[in-house]
Amino acid sequence: MKNKLTFKNIHTMVGPDAEIRGDIKLKEGFIIYGRVYGSISTAGDIRIGKTGSVYGDINANNIHIGGQVFGNVRVEGRAELGKYSTLDGDLIYKHLYIEQGARFQGQCTILDEKDNHGES
Repeated sequence: MKNKLTFKNIHTMVGPDAEIRGDIKLKEGFIIYGRVYGSISTAGDIRIGKTGSVYGDINANNIHIGGQVFGNVRVEGRAELGKYSTLDGDLIYKHLYIEQGARFQGQCTILDEKDNHGES
């Protein structure tokens, strides 16, 4: 895929041996190789590596899922589901890219330009 997300301003990382329990609120990007049990909210981008898993809802600007997400995902821009990814939950997005092999169970809703205005 030629137009892959480039992740800049990643300020926080959960390593592969880490486990976090509780909700997380951030302003910048977040990369996950470990496990997060709780919801994540950021104005930045989120990347979930192949070894990463999230058990909770996610709100972000853009997301690349390479691991597992068990919860609903809302992104204001682009959602990418990598070929080894699992998403078990609903997805709200503006642009969606799914690689062959990705597993997705849930509903998709496309964000309209007017949906972005008036929400915080």
